[in-house]
Amino acid sequence: MKNKKILYIGNNLFKKTKYQTTMTLLSSLLELEGYSLVKSSSKTNKLIRLIEMCFAVVRNRNKVEYILIDTYSTTNFYYALLTSQLSRFFKVKYIPILHGGNLPKRLLSSSSFSKLIFNNSYKNIAPSNYLKIAFEKKSFKTEFIPNIISLKNYKYINRYNIQPKLLWVRSFKHLYNPTLAIKVLLELKKEYPEPTLCMVGPFLDDSYQQTVSLAQKYNLEDSVEFTGVLTKEDWHKKATEYDIFINTTNFDNTPISVIEAMALGLTIVSTNVGGMPYLIDNKVDGLLVDKENVGQMTKAIVDVIEGKYPTLSKKAREKAETFDWEIIKYKWFKILK
Repeated sequence: MKNKKILYIGNNLFKKTKYQTTMTLLSSLLELEGYSLVKSSSKTNKLIRLIEMCFAVVRNRNKVEYILIDTYSTTNFYYALLTSQLSRFFKVKYIPILHGGNLPKRLLSSSSFSKLIFNNSYKNIAPSNYLKIAFEKKSFKTEFIPNIISLKNYKYINRYNIQPKLLWVRSFKHLYNPTLAIKVLLELKKEYPEPTLCMVGPFLDDSYQQTVSLAQKYNLEDSVEFTGVLTKEDWHKKATEYDIFINTTNFDNTPISVIEAMALGLTIVSTNVGGMPYLIDNKVDGLLVDKENVGQMTKAIVDVIEGKYPTLSKKAREKAETFDWEIIKYKWFKILK
C-alpha cells in the first residue's frame, strides 16, 4: 500500500474557499494510509485550472500509478474529458469518481464524450447506487464506493425536544433551490411563533440574492442567518443549535452534508430527487418530499416536531456509521492495489 503515487484531478480549492470537498477529505485520508498524492488544481480561474490539470497529467505521467478524476455534469465534465484522454494517451490508469445528480442527463447529452471517458477508464467509481445504476444502464462498468466521513469527528446529539430550528448546508446555486427554505420558514411561522433557519454555504450565483430578497419580502430577516462558508468544524458547532436539517435541492446525488447531518443527530427532511431515496429510507431514517413542494416539506417538519417519528435521528446515525472511513477504506485499497 505504501509508496504508491497517485495524481488526483479535481477542484483543490479548500485553502481559498474553506469548503471541504470529497477531494480534500479522500486525499488526506489516503495520505494517512501511506499513499503519496499530487493534487491539481488550486487555481480559481477555470481556464487556468484546466491548463494546470492537463500539465499535471503530462508532468506526472511516468511517476504515478493511478489518476483519480472528480467528474461532474457541468463545466467540470470537460476537465474530466481532457485529462482522461491525456491519461489514455500516456497509458496511465485513470479512475473517474462520479459526482452530481445530473450526470445521468450528461450521459445522454454528451454520449460520444461519455463513451470516451467511461469505456476506457480503469474503474468508474460511483458514490451512490443511484449513479451506479444509471451508468450501468448505459453499459459503463461501475463500482460502488460510498461517500466517506471520519466518524470520530462527529458527535451525536440525541435531540429529545425538537423545535422548528432548521439548518441548511449547501452552495447557493439555483440547482439546490435555496429559496424553498425561506418559503417553508414562512409557512412554519403560521404554526410556531419563533421558527429559525440557518443557511450555510458559499454564494455561487444570484440565488443567494434571491433568497435574501425573499426573506426581506416576508419580513423574515430576524429569523434567518446567512453565515457564508464555514469550516467543517464551525458548521458542526453551529449544528448543535438546530434540530432539523433540510435539503431543498432539485437534483442530487448523495451529498456529504446530509450524511454529516445524519451523523450529528439532526433529523433529515429532504426532497425526493436523484440519489436521495438511495440514501434516505423514507420514514425510517429521514423524510422525503416532492421537490419544490412547500406544503409537503412544511408538513414533514411539523410531523417531526410533533413527535410522529421519534426514532429517525437514531436510525440516521446508524446509517451514517456505515460511511465511516475505517469501513470504506478497504474498498479503496482493493481498487488502488
